[in-house]
Amino acid sequence: MKRYFRPIPQSDLHRPADALTLAGGWTWFDRIEVLTREGAELIAAKEAPSDVLQRLTDPRANIAGLPMERPTIMGILNVTPDSFSDGGDHNAPDRAVAHARQMVAQGADLIDVGGESTRPGATLVPDDQEIARTAPVIAAIRVEMDVPISIDTRKAAVAKATVQAGADIVNDVSGFTFDTDLAGYCASAKVPVMVMHAQGDPQTMQDAPCYDDVLLDVFDFLEERVEALVAAGIPRGQIIVDPGIGFGKTLQHNLLLLNRLSLFHSLGCAILLGVSRKRFIGTIGKAPEPKYRAAGSVSVGLRAVMDGVQMLRVHDVAETRSALDLWMAVHRAEYNE
Repeated sequence: MKRYFRPIPQSDLHRPADALTLAGGWTWFDRIEVLTREGAELIAAKEAPSDVLQRLTDPRANIAGLPMERPTIMGILNVTPDSFSDGGDHNAPDRAVAHARQMVAQGADLIDVGGESTRPGATLVPDDQEIARTAPVIAAIRVEMDVPISIDTRKAAVAKATVQAGADIVNDVSGFTFDTDLAGYCASAKVPVMVMHAQGDPQTMQDAPCYDDVLLDVFDFLEERVEALVAAGIPRGQIIVDPGIGFGKTLQHNLLLLNRLSLFHSLGCAILLGVSRKRFIGTIGKAPEPKYRAAGSVSVGLRAVMDGVQMLRVHDVAETRSALDLWMAVHRAEYNE
């Protein structure tokens, strides 16, 4: 029977002598929840297998120059006419670059550029159109700003064109299952990657999604995808995993994943969480309009940071940076101007 090991992160200043640092970051753990598809039990961390402990405690490598021992903010730049929250806001190159400039000034560590909407019901965008939307914007940002850039795409042709334009990371919402050439390209170009779980494609993913156990099913998918990427030649330390909140998942599925998010540390990779302005935040937080979901987005993001999540993908950079800096100052009980 397969066992899954979820560290229980803590951030209290009173740290037991035998506690272990989680992923080289800002939280520690001394207990682990061992999950199976039949139940769960709690054990002392030292009772876990040595290979499990190594993956849980190994410091995560820098990715595109970004240190993973502190929380980082990925600012969303959708150069699309139809994204669910900001479609049409930045789909002209000058407006896109201006928004990237603003996000960097507000504290974004990374800019994620996307030219194909992945909202529920979205349809496929041809390669040439996606390249035309994204490559010029990435090239302009690269000239003006010294900031890492990720390209949010499922397609090898788009990845190649945008990496040549200046992108540093490939972020694939299909988990590298849509285009079989994409992983090989990233390996040959030595490009770090972000691999996300989604059930179905954007056009159909919210048509009655179903799982045996959403937490363990998503983990199994990401585990298999990470091993496939490693086999393709991408180092584990250059892979970021994303459980894909809202991608082929109901509100309850999202909550179950968020509740035990720290399980994904046992993959030995940094974790990205994208919950910004999503529908479940509007439903629970009573904010029907996506642009008024910043408070809920920040709340869920900070809960993820308490679980040791290394990167938050957000629309509302200023609000997230402010909240994150305050949380870290309280956590450390210090503030250095």
